[in-house]
Amino acid sequence: MGIDVGSNFIKLVLMDYSDHPELLDKQTEKIRKRNPTQVADEMINVMLKKFNFKYEDIAYLASTGEGDLVKRKRGHFYGMTTHAKGANYFFPDAKTVVDLGALYVRAIKISSDARVLDYKMTGQCASGSGQFVENISRYLGLSIEEVGDISLQATNPEVSSGICAVLAETDVINMVSRGITTPNIIKGIHLSIANRIIKLMSSLKSESPIILTGGMALNKGMLQALEEQLKETGKKFIVKTHPDAGYAGAIGAALWGGFRHVKLLSKEKMMA
Repeated sequence: MGIDVGSNFIKLVLMDYSDHPELLDKQTEKIRKRNPTQVADEMINVMLKKFNFKYEDIAYLASTGEGDLVKRKRGHFYGMTTHAKGANYFFPDAKTVVDLGALYVRAIKISSDARVLDYKMTGQCASGSGQFVENISRYLGLSIEEVGDISLQATNPEVSSGICAVLAETDVINMVSRGITTPNIIKGIHLSIANRIIKLMSSLKSESPIILTGGMALNKGMLQALEEQLKETGKKFIVKTHPDAGYAGAIGAALWGGFRHVKLLSKEKMMA
C-alpha cells in the first residue's frame, strides 16, 4: 500500500508488487476539517475490508507527503522520490517530472530507474500552486472541478502580474471589479502558472518527455495554457500526463515500499 497525505487530499493505492507491478485499487478523500490521521486510518481500513485483507496481509505500507500522520506505516519516502517513481511507472521513458502540488510546483530531473538527479521548486508563497487556484476558484464561486472547463471558454485572458499569492489575489479582486469575465480570469491564472512552470523546467535544463503529476495535472485549462506558453516561448518540450497522475505520489510510495520489502527479505535470507 502507498498513502500520500497532502494538505487537502489523501490518496491511497493498493498494488501487486512484482517485476510488472499492477495497480489494484485507488482511493482519495478530501480532508476538509477532519483529523488527517483518522481519515488516513479509515481509508486503510476501507481498502483492507474491500479485499477481505487483514493489515498483516499487506507486505509494506509506505507513506509520503505528511507521513507522520499515518500511524501504521512501515516506512516513509520523500515526495520528490515518490513522484519520480510514480511518473516512471506511468511512462518508463520519463526524463523529467513536474509535480503540480497544492503548496508548490517541483520540477524533478530523474534517471531511467526513477532516481532523483536534480530539482527546482517554487516557494510556498508563489501564486503557482494548486492551493492558490482553489482559493481563487472559491472566491469566484467555482468548485475546483469546474475550473479547467471554464478556462477553455476564455476569449481574452488577463494575466495576473503578482508573483506572490497575496498580490495575485489582489489582482484578481481588481479584475472582478473591472468586469473581467470569470473564464478570462481563470485562463489568465493558468497562463501565469504555465509561464512559471516553463521557467522552472528551463532553469533545471529539463529533458523530454516531461511528465506532469499531482492534482493540477488533469486540469484541462492548465494543460491548454501550458501548451500555448510552450509554443509562444518556442520551447520544444514534450509534455505528457496520465489519468492517474493525482496518485503518482501514492503509487511511487507503494513501489518503493515493495522494493524495500524485497531487499529486506533478501537480506534476511542471506543472514539465515
